[in-house]
Amino acid sequence: MEKRPKYFEYGETETSYLKKKDKKLSQVIDQVGHIYREVDTDIFLSVIHHIIGQQISTKAQLTIWKRMQDKLCKVNAETILKSSDNDLQSIGLTFRKVGYIKDFAQKVHLGVFDLNTIEKMDDNDAIKELTKLKGIGVWTAEMILLFCLERPDIFSYDDLTIRRGLCMLYHHKSIDAKLFERYRKRFHPYCSVACLYLWQVANGLVSIER
Repeated sequence: MEKRPKYFEYGETETSYLKKKDKKLSQVIDQVGHIYREVDTDIFLSVIHHIIGQQISTKAQLTIWKRMQDKLCKVNAETILKSSDNDLQSIGLTFRKVGYIKDFAQKVHLGVFDLNTIEKMDDNDAIKELTKLKGIGVWTAEMILLFCLERPDIFSYDDLTIRRGLCMLYHHKSIDAKLFERYRKRFHPYCSVACLYLWQVANGLVSIER
């Protein structure tokens, strides 16, 4: 039986708060409606999934992820470590990404990296711990927190699409760190939901009033 997808959970509490805080975002929320954004349900798989997706298109990421699932049958630390580098490169992974994935699998297998601990940490500590892994920078760690752990208040300055969405919605030429923090404070404690809508804006899926 095929597993049903899980979506990022939010509702009236979050959208009502954001709509009261910001008129322009309120119009976007009304125009777009509820966003069903699929999330990862397993943090180990989420880390692998995000390493695969670095610097490639979403379509390419999905293709490689499907090939990995087909090749390994079950993706876990043991099956990854049993696979040769050539096997993993044959599905479309770069030599560097194979190294990142194998290093991560080895740390999990040996108990050096405790995934359960990450889930119990606050956002800042979880990001610090995740970025100790090879190939995981701050942006990737933030996306894992948002799209796996479903943390409600993630707002990534390193996400260029979020910054583009802010520029388009509020008619800025650019967004520096100081201005970005103003929006973070405005959308807190529901920055993650604001991101869902800003991505829609950035991708040209919203009509913006001048």
